[in-house]
Amino acid sequence: MEPKVNFGLVGAGGIAQAYVQAFASCKNAQLVAVADIRLDAAKTLAAKIGCQSYDSYQAMAESEKLDAVIICTPPITHPEISLYFIDRKINVLCEKPFSIDSKSAKTMLDAAKKAGVKLTMASKFRYVEDVIKARNIVNSGILGEIVLFENAFTSRVDMSSRWNSNPKVSGGGVLIDNGTHSVDIMRYFLGPLAEVQVVEGKRIQGLLVEDTVRIFVKSISGVTGNIDLSWSINKELDYYIRIYGSLGTISVGWKESKYRQSSSSDWIVFGKGYDKVQAFGSQIENFAKAIKGEESLLITPEDALASVEVIEAAYAAMNQSHWTLVEANGSQALNEQKQVLAVSKV
Repeated sequence: MEPKVNFGLVGAGGIAQAYVQAFASCKNAQLVAVADIRLDAAKTLAAKIGCQSYDSYQAMAESEKLDAVIICTPPITHPEISLYFIDRKINVLCEKPFSIDSKSAKTMLDAAKKAGVKLTMASKFRYVEDVIKARNIVNSGILGEIVLFENAFTSRVDMSSRWNSNPKVSGGGVLIDNGTHSVDIMRYFLGPLAEVQVVEGKRIQGLLVEDTVRIFVKSISGVTGNIDLSWSINKELDYYIRIYGSLGTISVGWKESKYRQSSSSDWIVFGKGYDKVQAFGSQIENFAKAIKGEESLLITPEDALASVEVIEAAYAAMNQSHWTLVEANGSQALNEQKQVLAVSKV
């Protein structure tokens, strides 16, 4: 029997809990250690799977023979921790957001390429079975030309005391947090994205960052899409992806996934919904097999960088957004603007 790939886990927070669950069913990978500056948290998590615990990732690296690590710490720390392990020739699967800016992301990729190790972003939705099936259905052509892509990740969550809403460690709010998933999913279905517009909603929670945004995207192939993200509302949808084609529609849902061709009144169910542990397990297995040379990475280093670049562009768009006045309702304001411009040109 082939030896399993030895993984270390950096960070013992909420997302790390899902990884520990997923490792229990992995055939090609095993978790051998957990590191967290909160040693009690590392010990508690490590005990669930019977592995070692450490109070720092450096101590873990010095004591364990690691083939790979999964980084589950706040985004601001990702470059430093990734580069530490890359320098030690250890493969890195870094949780999303990959980094808070494209400059540091490029530094990470360049270092990994030079060291000859695997480095990419962890983004669970690409590994959901229903998402993979949906992409195959779309690519089969039975829904015709894709016209519109919709995605929504909205739920009411109190973010007042969570690091995700602290811009000093998160890099932003719901846009970088949930939006990274959205961007990666959209690129998975549509390919590279060309343009983005962002409108921020009303801030309900009194945070220093955005808690509701709507993103409008156009792919290089000309497909338009819209993304709704919020920590303050729940759109009460039973799906999180809906794609409209010239010959049909497909929905990827939380409990059921289905599609319908325009020539039929019947929906065809093709999936049982979102399975978090399955998604995390498939992600670990894909990374382990890529290390062993048995598979290609489903999310490539280039995909990881692209996700950062799109989110970076989205923040630029949000900060520079402007509304165009509708003539019937804004004619007076528009005329005033024209007068100001005329005077300024004299």
